[in-house]
Amino acid sequence: MRSHLLNDTTAEQYRRSVTQGVERVAAKLATTDRPFTGVTVDALAPLIDAVDLDRPLGDTTAALDELEDVYLRDAIYFHHPRYLAHLNCPVVIPAVLGEAVLSAVNSSLDTWDQSAGGTLIERKLIDWTTRRIGLGPAADGVFTSGGTQSNLQALLLAREEAKPGRDGRADLTKLRVFASEVSHFSVKKSAKLLGLGPDAVVSIPVDHDKRLQTVALAHELARCTEAGLVPMAVVATAGTTDFGSIDPLPEIAELCQRYGAWMHVDAAYGCGLLASLKYRDRIDGIERADSVTVDYHKSFFQPVSSSAVLVRDAATLRHATYHAEYLNPRRMVEERIPNQVDKSLQTTRRFDALKLWMTLRVMGADGIGQLFDEVCDLAAEGWKLLAADPRYDVVVEPSLSTLVFRYVPASVTDPAEIDRANLYARKALFASGDAVVAGTKVAGRHYLKFTLLNPETTTADISAVLDLIAGHAEQYLGESLDRAC
Repeated sequence: MRSHLLNDTTAEQYRRSVTQGVERVAAKLATTDRPFTGVTVDALAPLIDAVDLDRPLGDTTAALDELEDVYLRDAIYFHHPRYLAHLNCPVVIPAVLGEAVLSAVNSSLDTWDQSAGGTLIERKLIDWTTRRIGLGPAADGVFTSGGTQSNLQALLLAREEAKPGRDGRADLTKLRVFASEVSHFSVKKSAKLLGLGPDAVVSIPVDHDKRLQTVALAHELARCTEAGLVPMAVVATAGTTDFGSIDPLPEIAELCQRYGAWMHVDAAYGCGLLASLKYRDRIDGIERADSVTVDYHKSFFQPVSSSAVLVRDAATLRHATYHAEYLNPRRMVEERIPNQVDKSLQTTRRFDALKLWMTLRVMGADGIGQLFDEVCDLAAEGWKLLAADPRYDVVVEPSLSTLVFRYVPASVTDPAEIDRANLYARKALFASGDAVVAGTKVAGRHYLKFTLLNPETTTADISAVLDLIAGHAEQYLGESLDRAC
């Protein structure tokens, strides 16, 4: 079994095995003609259930043959131009190269004696990102597993920085977090994990463009203060999951300053604007945040996972610091040994920063920004198509690359029946494998969603998918009419 360990004597075997895997994936990428095969759970589950994990195949080729049947053949391929569903991006080749390197070397980014240069590369990328945001010379941060963890850590820091009670500790029952009604679910989830009460997150209404209403926020902050409660944090979203909407960051910053609230910007989606050549001004005001979430694996075209939480004041990261004699004893701080675990909620942690490093060293920030600008431009064109199409109702003009819309046949007036038609169309489209779209609810009604993160997608693709959706919806309505008769 030692022959399977990656070391100096198995280097050639490693090269052959990885090459085989790369060739399989490359062949799939080159021949994939639709984003999904349409396979069902009932069809695929028996194949996987039949695999006996206690009886190894003993051969890489055989294992790859089996993988073709249980995964590669039916995987959902985000690189296909008609994958239009969730916040999944096609990935750039330099980042995939970085992934291969980091997996093989297997550095752990918790302590210097496990990562050496990796620690410094991650710190360099954190500094690069904080400069792009404009957080100032005292800024810092750390890579995370994703936006949910980044938001959790940001709110942990906000909680610990909140106004203390009489005993020198925050009275958790009095802390309040303010976020728009379309903010990410992880805000409420984080509040629960942090021991805050069920009423801790105050939902602020949004305007027609799905942006947080600052007048309503000001009212709630004032009401909170008058009631003797503590405005712990305001979470502004720079790119909501459903609409790609960007909250008015400068106005929110003013209110946070007035009421002494921590300002967190969830830019998991909108962080691509940090590299934009055309639309950077859409997140003006982000530089005033106390903390920022970025997901490079959304709009920097990086493989999952690649995220970070950034803070204006490096000293606030102390709230995530614990020392263990076997890992990062306190004396290491005095010796100026850079242990990233001192900043992180995780201990063992992948060297995900290498993917972004390779991307920047090969493509540069402008290359990333150009790709993100292209999908924003595509969304603007898609919005024009939807706005001009009488078959569809489109919700808001996009700030990023998301379009939310609903098929609305002129012959049907029952909103519930239109809901069912849209739900059917999405499911039928997924089952066909011709395209993949997402869904959500707006004002209690079912809508469909394009999340455009592939620069290879064209307006022709959007038009074709809209025709497919309409065809499936019309088929449902026709069958429904026949049933009624």
